[in-house]
Amino acid sequence: MNSVEDASDCRQDFPSSRLDGTRLWKRLQDLATIGATLEGGVDRPALSPAETAARRRVIAWASELETTVSVDLAGNLLFCLEGSDPHLPAVLTGSYLDSQPDGGKYSGAYGMVAAIEALAAIAVTRRRHRRSIVAICWMNGEGSRFVPGYMGSEAFAGLRQIAELLACEDASGVKLADELAAVLAAQGPLPTTTVGFPALAYVETHLEQGPVLEQQNKQIGIVSGVQGVRRFRIQVLGEAAHIGTTLTPHRRDALRSTVKIIAALDQFFSAPDMGFAVSQLRVKPNAPSIVPQEATFSLAIRHRENRILTRMGDTIRLICESEKGLCNFIMKELASTPAVTFSPVVPEAIEIASRRLGLESMPILSLGGHDAQSLHHRCPSGIIFIPCRLGISHNSAEAIEPAHAEAGAKVLADVLFQLARS
Repeated sequence: MNSVEDASDCRQDFPSSRLDGTRLWKRLQDLATIGATLEGGVDRPALSPAETAARRRVIAWASELETTVSVDLAGNLLFCLEGSDPHLPAVLTGSYLDSQPDGGKYSGAYGMVAAIEALAAIAVTRRRHRRSIVAICWMNGEGSRFVPGYMGSEAFAGLRQIAELLACEDASGVKLADELAAVLAAQGPLPTTTVGFPALAYVETHLEQGPVLEQQNKQIGIVSGVQGVRRFRIQVLGEAAHIGTTLTPHRRDALRSTVKIIAALDQFFSAPDMGFAVSQLRVKPNAPSIVPQEATFSLAIRHRENRILTRMGDTIRLICESEKGLCNFIMKELASTPAVTFSPVVPEAIEIASRRLGLESMPILSLGGHDAQSLHHRCPSGIIFIPCRLGISHNSAEAIEPAHAEAGAKVLADVLFQLARS
């Protein structure tokens, strides 16, 4: 890789000087109208009509640039700003447009809009870049509708097969393959490419989704790595009975056993460095006079060390066995994403670009998952964090400052440009 620009380079020669922060913010608010909720957030499930509309909006913005737009077999959108030597491995950036149910405006969307604006800034700079720069809109980043998340990036990195992803179904039994076909038809005819190609590096921008940067009064977080996560679904099986005539000791109450299992799991995973959360509790039959015959819940565990994460996951079955009472259970692991530590290539480039722009930065570990975890297995990767207000995310109250959004996008533009010149 070439050395960093020396002090004789003028700051205005870098793409950051051409980045339009006003347009960036306007486009973020524009995108937030698609799937907008009454509470002020967004609800854009993956491969839904709302997400399709968002994808078409981004395609329109990218089409205003000197980019070629295509889609791969996994449903990822690719926006390529060609370099002077397009046969070299490309520099990648990207994010996603789907959201959590009643999620925030900026999680995922900010990274995608920042990527488009970074490409726009690079396109108008006077200095050429050798390598092509490709912004990718990943299919199903959040994983709230189709499990697991990071589907598009994992397919790109060769971690999952396309056939495996296409066979997935949502909670209503709708197949991903059918929804993807509808999305591709609705977003208009685009050239189709195979999934994955050689890459020099991947750089992603995202709001922190935590309070550290705001508390430390830092504008940029240089992500050193991402803690790992394992996701499970536990189905507790009992027997329906009359709630008044069946005595408690004789009941095979699935909900009661589930409560005991969750309480024991919560106690076991109580250490500060262990992440644990339960969600999506469903009871059947959900009636006031019937002992529940079935209860299903999802859980996620997280840790920065893979050996501990493995031990945590392996303990879940033992706890379920000890607390199930008269019920039985079925445990299924839905996804496992190991913790990663990024190589220094991208974090160092982020630190240099931040310093050149006069921005206060700090190293930080990401406690939430990101597509960069997938790309890490294909090429050196990294993430640029910006602060979010009070650390709130996946919530309609999620908020970022325009100045922080612009700062993160400027760092992204300069990092992509420097890597593409190498």
